[in-house]
Amino acid sequence: MGIALTSSPTGLQEKLAESADHHFYLFKVLRAHILPLTNVAFNKSGTSFITGSYDRTCKVWDTASGEELQVLEGHKNVVYAIAFNNPYGDKIATGSFDKTCKLWSADTGKCYHTYRGHTAEIVCVAFNPQSTIVATGSMDTTAKLWDVQKGAEVSTLSGHSAEIISCSFNTTGDQLLTGSFDHTVSVWDTRTGRRVHTLIGHRGEISNAQFNFDSSFIVTGSMDKTCKIWDSRTGQCIGTLSGHDDEVLDVCFDYTGQYIATASADGTGRVYNALTHHCMSKLEGHEGEISKITFSPQGRRCLTASSDKTARLWDPFSGKCMQVLEGHTDEIFSCAFNYEGNIVITDNAMGFKRERGKKKRN
Repeated sequence: MGIALTSSPTGLQEKLAESADHHFYLFKVLRAHILPLTNVAFNKSGTSFITGSYDRTCKVWDTASGEELQVLEGHKNVVYAIAFNNPYGDKIATGSFDKTCKLWSADTGKCYHTYRGHTAEIVCVAFNPQSTIVATGSMDTTAKLWDVQKGAEVSTLSGHSAEIISCSFNTTGDQLLTGSFDHTVSVWDTRTGRRVHTLIGHRGEISNAQFNFDSSFIVTGSMDKTCKIWDSRTGQCIGTLSGHDDEVLDVCFDYTGQYIATASADGTGRVYNALTHHCMSKLEGHEGEISKITFSPQGRRCLTASSDKTARLWDPFSGKCMQVLEGHTDEIFSCAFNYEGNIVITDNAMGFKRERGKKKRN
């Protein structure tokens, strides 16, 4: 079967105008690690991706060929959190249960720095957009900011009373979100290390927290079965997205910040209008909990990963399931689009698959 790749857009508007009429077919199955995977991430261009594993390594892969490019070895326990320094893609951060974070060259596999200071497992990592700072979140209830160039700690963000399980920067890099099992999300000024806001209102552990594209809003997902939308300037809750019958396991904005998608342990996804808070569609069809949801770069599709061993592609506006991606023999816990939106990676404990999109001909 032939492969048709979409052309590279030069901006967001061109990307949003692209056709979403793709059918995905399986073109590579890779056995990445001997032990289970923990996470997967693309570089911005989608030419390579990384996998973390219980085997204490992170591997770098060529997307087109499936060739293993680098093995990043040195951690003494599970490599749980991984990230590229997108949009540059020349560095990789790995967070481990050995309480350290390491900074690597994506091209050579060289370890630049080992960041030490956390007293418990590191479970999330993120680069700021300028690629000057790495943030780490830990089971020790703190987050830390590290200097990419110098390899030194910049600041420790203390204030949570339970594990930090998510961290994400805004687009300018001057603020960081940390979501915690203490039911709150904190907004931090990365220049001073001071907490700007504490987002209080959820009645369960936080599963994820994200800024929208222009950093005006924050969305949070929680085990209390709801999502909340917050004004990032005031820290005030401006809406609660309800309707799920079980824990909300993931939440995300589309690339315009107009829509929010949620994934739940009740086996459904939902898409909301971020301004009106109206539920536009319900994504129904999975037979197990949905652990991950993401919009395509064009915003015309949603991708979900489920414990029912399938991933699904949806029309976010109608709620129609456009395609079921099958073939895994165990639950799928993570999925991602490349920047062009024509390749999907799904992964589970036994390995991962890559699906390539083919534009349908009329």
